[in-house]
Amino acid sequence: MSTLFHSRFLVTTVTACCRRTLSTTTTKNAKVCVLGAAGGIGQPLSLLLKNSPLVSHLALYDIAHTPGVAADLSHLETRAKVTGHMGPSELEEAVTGADVVLIPAGVPRKPGMTRDDLFNTNASIVGNLADACAQFCPKAMLAIVTNPVNSTVPIASEIYKKRGVYDPKRIFGVSTLDVVRANTFIAEARGLDVSKVSVPVIGGHSGVTIIPLISQCTPPVSFPLEERVRLSVRIQNAGTEVVEAKAGAGSATLSMAYAGARFAFSLLEALSGVEGIVECAYVKSDETEAKYFSTPILLGVNGVEKNLGIGKLIEYEVELIKAALPELKTNIQKVFPVLVQFKRSCIMDYKLKLSQLKNCTEHKTSQNKLMIC
Repeated sequence: MSTLFHSRFLVTTVTACCRRTLSTTTTKNAKVCVLGAAGGIGQPLSLLLKNSPLVSHLALYDIAHTPGVAADLSHLETRAKVTGHMGPSELEEAVTGADVVLIPAGVPRKPGMTRDDLFNTNASIVGNLADACAQFCPKAMLAIVTNPVNSTVPIASEIYKKRGVYDPKRIFGVSTLDVVRANTFIAEARGLDVSKVSVPVIGGHSGVTIIPLISQCTPPVSFPLEERVRLSVRIQNAGTEVVEAKAGAGSATLSMAYAGARFAFSLLEALSGVEGIVECAYVKSDETEAKYFSTPILLGVNGVEKNLGIGKLIEYEVELIKAALPELKTNIQKVFPVLVQFKRSCIMDYKLKLSQLKNCTEHKTSQNKLMIC
C-alpha cells in the first residue's frame, strides 16, 4: 500500500540540483498551469513543476510579477517551456490547452486566523479563476490548493455546473499536505523510514475535519489511545503550528508547494496511462452525508477512476468522523450565498463590458468571451 499513497520522487544527482520526478518512463507532453504562480505557494510549486520531465509546458498566471517569475524559472536546464501570463486579459491564454490546472491563488493565513477566516476573500478569487477554467479548459484536471478547501472546491464545482461542463471526476481539493504531515509525524514517533510510511487522511482540510486513519497505516503501527489522540490533534493543527512558528511572516507555503507538486505529478502519471496511482483528495463523494469528502482515490486518464472509500475504522476514528461531519457540512453549505453574490457581480460585469463594447466592430466575437455565471 505504501506505493499507493506516495509519489515516487527520484533524486538523480546533487550537482543536477536534486531534480525530482515520479518516473523516468513517461515523456508525454503535458501542459500544467499554475494560477497564483507569483505567490508564496505558487513560486516554490512552480519550481518543483519546472524540475519535472513530466511537464512539457508550464504556464504561470498571476495578477502581478508573473513575467519575472517566468523569466527566472525559464533559465533552468529542464524540459518544460515556461510562459508567463499577467492580469485578467491573459488568463484565457494561460489556461487554454492545459491538462492540469493548479490554483494556489489567494490570501495566506495569518496568526489567529483559521482557514475559514479566509473564506470571503478567497471564495471570490477561486470563483473567478474556476469560471475561466470552465470556459477555456473544461476538460483539464482542476486541483484546488486555495483555502478553505472545504468550501473552495464546492464553489468551483457549482460554477462548472452553471457553465454546463461539470465533471466531478476532474475537480480535486488538494489535501495531500495532511497525508504528508501524517506520514512524517507517525514516522518520527516510531523511528521509521518516512519514505515507507503511508497514512490515509480522510474528511476535509481544516481543523477537526482532518481525520488521520492511523489504524490503516502502512506499515502497521500501534499506539496507546492517549498518544494516538495526541498525534491526531497535531496533524489537525499542523497548519496553525507553522503559522505561529513563522510569527506573522507567512503560512505553510513550502510544505504546501511540495504537497501540491506531489499531487500534480500523480495526476500526470495517471493521465499518461500509469496504473495504480492512488492519492487522498477532497472530491464529490457519496461516502458520508457530506457532499464532498476526502478519501483515497484511484486516479486514471479521466481523473477519479474509483473512490476507494473509508475502509475499516477503529472506534476512535468513527468518533472523529462524527465530530467532523457537522463542521464539514457547514463549510459546504456556506458557499451558496457567495455563489448568489458571485452571479450578481458577473452579471454587472457583463453589462459593463457590453456597454463598453457597443461601438466595437468585434462585439459579437468579444461577448462570447465575457464571464457570465
